[in-house]
Order: sequence, then structure tokens, then C-alpha cells
Amino acid sequence: MVSPSRIYTAALVVIGDEILSGRTHDKNIAQVATWLQVQGIRLREVRVVADETAAIVEAVNTLRARNDYLFTTGGIGPTHDDITVDAIAEALGVPVIVHPEACAILEGYYETRGGMSDARLRMARTPEGASLIPNRYTGAPGIRAGNVFIMAGVPSITAGMLDALSGQLEGGAPLLSETVGCWVGESEVADLLRETEKTFETCQIGSYPFWAEGRTGANFVIRSVDANDLAACTRALVRGLEALDKPAIAGGI
Repeated sequence: MVSPSRIYTAALVVIGDEILSGRTHDKNIAQVATWLQVQGIRLREVRVVADETAAIVEAVNTLRARNDYLFTTGGIGPTHDDITVDAIAEALGVPVIVHPEACAILEGYYETRGGMSDARLRMARTPEGASLIPNRYTGAPGIRAGNVFIMAGVPSITAGMLDALSGQLEGGAPLLSETVGCWVGESEVADLLRETEKTFETCQIGSYPFWAEGRTGANFVIRSVDANDLAACTRALVRGLEALDKPAIAGGI
């Protein structure tokens, strides 16, 4: 489901007091961004919000309106502070229901694990009208409600849910990239980067400086959906660096 001429965008809301407090280090942003890129979808923005209904509602309604897709991670477990489903249902203006398919999945999963309980039943709750995202690890499914994808906060479970969605979303051409490294300060090549990007309008050049081996360097990442333009832009940048007597290193440093 690829539409090469259109850019599809997504946003991510990371939900959880434990992220904001620093007790838990988020790993989902990188894996969601990487997965989206393969699907031909650009991750445009990320918000981290507390386990507060008003904050979740505001973030969901703002970001789902200005992007093709919105993903959320966290807050769909069995405990009292897992309020993501309720907050997103409020944002969508629909009630929360016990999804019969989710309930059946959980009953089967917990049949030999102590059976269902009120806490476990909470993981079968969805906004009305939602469909399910399979979870091959713990049974508790993710949820799709319109263009909102509600996923677990545990990175391994999130990865499984993303895998289940692979190829299911409409996207544009995948974003391609090349990396060139150089022992140079950014300020020395700022004009070159700007002029090269201006010449190749379908390409973007990101500059990532670092300090290593007692000297300053930078990696330049060139991105485009067009393979030919990407190659031409990369060649032009390499020539420009070499003209400044700053040898380029293919693949980065």
C-alpha cells in the first residue's frame, strides 16, 4: 500500500509518569520511528505525557488531527493507573466497552495461568468501535481506533504489535539515506551544506557533530525518497568536502 507521490506522517504519544520521572528510560521512540520509516511514514513529532486524563486527551486530539496516524505507548495494563483506554475514548467521544474478541483472547491465555480476574479483564477494554492489534507475547491486544494505534509500553511487546501491523498501513515511498563522515567542524562547511541541499530540493542533509580522538568531526546524513537524487546529492557533497581539502568517509565515522 505505497503512494510514492504523497508524504504520510505520524506522531507518537509516550504515556507514563515513570518516563517523566526518569525511573524508566523510553526505548519505544527509536523503534517506532524506525518501523514507520520502513512503512513509508514519517514520524513528525513525539510527546511524553503524564498519566493524566486531560493531558492524554489534549495530546491525542491535537496530534491525530494533524497527522495521518497517531501511535501511543503505555498505560494499557491491568492496574488502576492504566488510564490510556479511558482517556482516548474520551478524546474520540465514544464509550469504553469490554471487547468480546479481546475478552476471549485473554480467557484463553489465562486459562492455564490462574484464570481471569477483574484486573485482567481491564485489558479487554477498548473504545467502542475499535479493532485489535495482535500481541503474541502476553495475549493482551493492542487497539486501533480510527487513525489511533494504542500499544503497550513494554518495548518487546510494542515491537510485536508493530510487526503485526507491518504492511497494513498506507504509506509513501520509504525514506532512503546515505551517511558521509568528515573530520571537520560544522561551521567550516555550513555554507556547503546549505547550498548542496538547496541544489537538490528533494533531499535533506542532517549534520551530527562529535568529538573523538582529540578532534572535531561530523557525520552528514542525506535523506530522500528518490534513489537517483540521493546518489547525486551525496556525490555533490563529497566533491564539495574534498574541494575544501576535507576528505569524506563513506558510511560515516
